[in-house]
Amino acid sequence: MNTTTLPTATADPTDLVAARAEALTRLPAHRLSVVVPMYNEIDNAKPLIDAVRAALAAYPQPWELIVVDDGSRDGTGRALQEHAATVGPHIRVLRLLRNFRQTAAMQAGIDAARGDVIVTMDGDLQNDPLDIPLLVAKLLNEPFDMVAGWRQNRQDGFALRKFPSMLANRLIRRVTDLKFQDLGCSLKAFRAPVLREVRLYGEMHRFIPAWLATVTSPARMAEVPVSHHARTAGESKYGISRTFRVLVDLLAVYFFLNFGARPGHFFGTVGLGVGALGTAILGYLGILKLLGESVGGRPLLTLGFFMVIAGLQFLCTGVLAELLIRIYYEGGHARQYHTMAQPALADADAWHERP
Repeated sequence: MNTTTLPTATADPTDLVAARAEALTRLPAHRLSVVVPMYNEIDNAKPLIDAVRAALAAYPQPWELIVVDDGSRDGTGRALQEHAATVGPHIRVLRLLRNFRQTAAMQAGIDAARGDVIVTMDGDLQNDPLDIPLLVAKLLNEPFDMVAGWRQNRQDGFALRKFPSMLANRLIRRVTDLKFQDLGCSLKAFRAPVLREVRLYGEMHRFIPAWLATVTSPARMAEVPVSHHARTAGESKYGISRTFRVLVDLLAVYFFLNFGARPGHFFGTVGLGVGALGTAILGYLGILKLLGESVGGRPLLTLGFFMVIAGLQFLCTGVLAELLIRIYYEGGHARQYHTMAQPALADADAWHERP
């Protein structure tokens, strides 16, 4: 099977240009949707659209760009719409009614995407859209369901961006057993049918590879070096506080990866353990009582009763969780965002194709 030789992020720029040009010649038939969530990025609105247009000007397959304005308050949505109107219908602007945060905005774009391949990237122009063909070529020419970018030469501050990211990546790798070096890079390419098997909630955009591992094998995921640029306009939406959110989200990821389809096993195991320990305590006190000792005033008696009750509660919670998870899988998925009205598009309309 053919493979693409990818340069490292620190490779000679000439090699990088050559690899990108080669990737364009090795793309099988498909339709590409590029999804970009943006929030308060008015200075990057027009440059983002222009950068994607320039990067995909020679793209040999139909493509569309979906920019999601996540309830911006600085005029980003209006600027995107005005500039998109001058370019063509293949530039689609989806405006959320309020700020639902990056995960919901990304999911909104994924839901609106019509391509066989979906590429996600940030709207701050730190990701380079010129790398899109590299990721897509590797995705489609090899048996992968996701190809993620790896910012080897990351152009961010160390204390507030690089160091927390290093810690978070190491912790996520240990918990999820995924061997990615840069889980925080938003530049990723997916096979659309696989990506649509998962739904993103909360702040889970950081854990897309982990969620995909619930529907496909980690062996069908790859990571390739990509370019990364320093932010030249606008303000970063990330800070040290995101590290704490990652820790909370990681607990949820661990639970869903291991017990998402069988929560009764988790609560049942805990319930049986706690209940068994409480029963052992009460049994021990019962033996002492039979031997003539007074146990009514012992704190251990109260502890034993509470542990038995807690064990029963965990078991009941497990049964309820099993019922809920069956309802979830058998019913539809509720959307976690609301958008402004959008004109309906036929499946064959509003694609950019080379003349």
